[in-house]
Amino acid sequence: MTEADGHEPVCRRPLSTAPVTPLPPVQPPARAALAGRTVRLEPLEPGRHGPALFVAGHGPDQAERWRFMAYGPFADGDVMQAWLQTLACPADPMFFAICDPAGRALGMASYLNIHSAGGSIEIGHIWFGSELRRRTAATEAIHLLIRNAITLGFRRIEWKCDAANLPSRRAARRYGFRHEGIFYRHLVVKGRNRDTAWYSILAEEWPALDAAFTAWLDPGNFDEDGHQRRPLMARQPLVP
Repeated sequence: MTEADGHEPVCRRPLSTAPVTPLPPVQPPARAALAGRTVRLEPLEPGRHGPALFVAGHGPDQAERWRFMAYGPFADGDVMQAWLQTLACPADPMFFAICDPAGRALGMASYLNIHSAGGSIEIGHIWFGSELRRRTAATEAIHLLIRNAITLGFRRIEWKCDAANLPSRRAARRYGFRHEGIFYRHLVVKGRNRDTAWYSILAEEWPALDAAFTAWLDPGNFDEDGHQRRPLMARQPLVP
């Protein structure tokens, strides 16, 4: 099986029926900024972030990024602004604007499917504008979201995407998520069937992955032109 035909190996973790007592002490995520060296995730504020998000998502090279999203592209800034207003307050999904250190919004991401009792949370609704794609800041944004969720006590971090969305599937693997399988005929998106690929990171897998992210994000891993010296995947522990 190859990536070209939409398949990849499914991870083989040991099954467990062990008792979980006490239940994991999980804190729900807060609407608070997450700051890194190259990026800052800010709770979505449509009035402040909306204009920059429209610009980031609607350049001449942006049409393809909306293909697998349940929304967008938007006819104009006002239409997008109205949509953003519907996202600003809900706790699930909880949306963040992905901003540069100066506060300019360059993309979006969210926490969703937040199940504190079982300790699982998903990272999704991710899209990067051109200034984020293939940039250190994009990787750091995902690192901040995963690390924050683990710190809050979540023991399972999920990533789901259209199984036909090969860039998203490659990104999941690069970030250390492990493929769990395909949910066939899972959704209908924009009038088209969606088979959904499921990935996850478990809390016990995170320390090694966190070390890989930290080493990759270190300024010493980049040359004077900003090119990585060693890829993130090369730093990760080998997992099926």
